[in-house]
Amino acid sequence: MADDLTLHGYHFSVYMRAARMALALKGAEWAEVEVNPFDEAGRAGLMALNPFGRVPVLAHGSFTLYETAAITGYVDRAFAGPPLMPEGARGAARATQVIGIVDAYAYVPLVRQVFSHAVFRPAEGHQGSAEVVAEGLRVAPRPLAALEAIAAEGMVLTGPLSRADCHLVPMIDAFTRAEAGAAMLGRFPALSDWWARMREHPVVTASDPGLPG
Repeated sequence: MADDLTLHGYHFSVYMRAARMALALKGAEWAEVEVNPFDEAGRAGLMALNPFGRVPVLAHGSFTLYETAAITGYVDRAFAGPPLMPEGARGAARATQVIGIVDAYAYVPLVRQVFSHAVFRPAEGHQGSAEVVAEGLRVAPRPLAALEAIAAEGMVLTGPLSRADCHLVPMIDAFTRAEAGAAMLGRFPALSDWWARMREHPVVTASDPGLPG
């Protein structure tokens, strides 16, 4: 029930969207509490839930959990519905690998640099940095190439949505809101095909927080 399951987070956060997608794929009902980690008061309240002051945080009854990969893994195990990991050791390992690549190597260039400075900051009335965008575009091809190889292999990012898709969709959606990001993705055919399918999926469209761009 929504009264027992609450997702605390910032509606524009790509990580909040990943958690939201996982919950929707499992058919769970949940409530959301908006917390802006960039606001001093919001961050102070968030520290009571997560000592690192980041979103999202999932509260399920008396159980509180932070770190998005932990949340999507918990959601997969705690709720009925289709499994969010491929069957078999290799497919599951590939899905976990995608989550790791996205978190460690893709988030900063795709989201914090390209999307934030080319799209989000200008939409919010703030000055973006062309130098930061350029740096993101310089770094982005490496994680995109790694993800392209995995998508082309066909173990994940090809069938029913998995946790790998939940983590990757928000990053690619944000990145391609920038014209240069969309152009760069076109250089990776397997990822482009994947994104063309994903962007029409009902869970993907329903989870869109209204990103600018």
